[in-house]
Amino acid sequence: MNKNWKKNIILFLSSQTMSLFGSSLVQYAIMWYITLETKSGVMMTISIICGFLPNFFLSPFAGVWADRYNRKRLIMISDSFIAISTLILAILFLMGYDAIWMTFVVSAIRALGSGVQSPAVNAYLPSLVPEDKLMKVNGTNGSIQAFVMLVSPMLSGALLSVATIEAIFFIDVVTAFIAVMILLLFLKETPHERTVSDQPISYFGDLMKGINYIKNHSYLKRFFLYSGCFFILAGPVAFLTPLQVTRNFGDDVWRLTAIEVIFSIGMMAGGIIMASWGGFKNKIYTMSLSSITLAICTFLFGFVGIFWIYLMLMGIFGLAMPFFNTPSTVLLQERVEEEYLGRVFGVFGMIASAMMPISMLIFGPLSDAIKIEYMLIITGIFMVIGSLILVKDKVLLEAGKPKI
Repeated sequence: MNKNWKKNIILFLSSQTMSLFGSSLVQYAIMWYITLETKSGVMMTISIICGFLPNFFLSPFAGVWADRYNRKRLIMISDSFIAISTLILAILFLMGYDAIWMTFVVSAIRALGSGVQSPAVNAYLPSLVPEDKLMKVNGTNGSIQAFVMLVSPMLSGALLSVATIEAIFFIDVVTAFIAVMILLLFLKETPHERTVSDQPISYFGDLMKGINYIKNHSYLKRFFLYSGCFFILAGPVAFLTPLQVTRNFGDDVWRLTAIEVIFSIGMMAGGIIMASWGGFKNKIYTMSLSSITLAICTFLFGFVGIFWIYLMLMGIFGLAMPFFNTPSTVLLQERVEEEYLGRVFGVFGMIASAMMPISMLIFGPLSDAIKIEYMLIITGIFMVIGSLILVKDKVLLEAGKPKI
């Protein structure tokens, strides 16, 4: 491990923070643009599918690339690819081509870049950080991301009220450029072993080795199965709550901003707690605590008719998220061999990318015919059941134990 790991991780997290900040501004701008222009569950579904489906097809191959090539370069290339697509959209909007379908296309293109970036980032992080510091660094990263998610919706809402959506697009281009320059000029690291090896390239062979690796480890199969079910059930609370707020409390931008801000404050607090506390010794117990909390909040969202109570629940929901995300990420980073990390995270990304669109294909169109509250109540009940299954799973409990 590089003795300058603290300097390297600060540079890396700074780069990713800049990248996330610009991407978050664009994400909220596009989401609110579609929500306020259409107020349609079908349109929201199309947007979400465009933002996830490319990940499904690309993630397995992106995982192979993350295990084969220089992970830092992959992150830089994907950041640049996303920024270029945003720049093109900004120019087209300035020329008067501002149809809704164009945001769908750009969301799909940006998703391709994210599909390459995510497994590369998750596989790259353990090479920068000592293993006993992974929980602390991941928790800190979660707090930083939550802070960005706190600031970006407020800033995005403020910009939308005084400037055009194109201004936000250009900000993303600038932040991506800064992020790439930080990695290119300042972060120096030793490439992982397979990057400098002379092994013959076989994408399909590498992919099959990664899949077989997952098949041969029962805790991975169970973790991915649980995560897939959770992603499907979380679809309504993740993507339909802005539409629910618009329909039940009003279509003011400040309301949409408020739920994102409170959610982000909760996530930031949860990340700080995880960075300082580290969770229970067994990571599965921490994940189960988070899962049951998220399930109860989802259920209660179906009953709340007072906006400030709705915001309070959203804050609790955000607080609980890092208690699942951080230990689950560290679980994979600790348990999976370094040469398979990219592929395992690639398959995980594929599952997430597939389950969310499947969820929205079901719940999105239903939201135009059935009250969103009913869907939140039903999915909340099933999430409670899933949480109880998770905390009783002996295989996952064994994998969640601290490494000796």
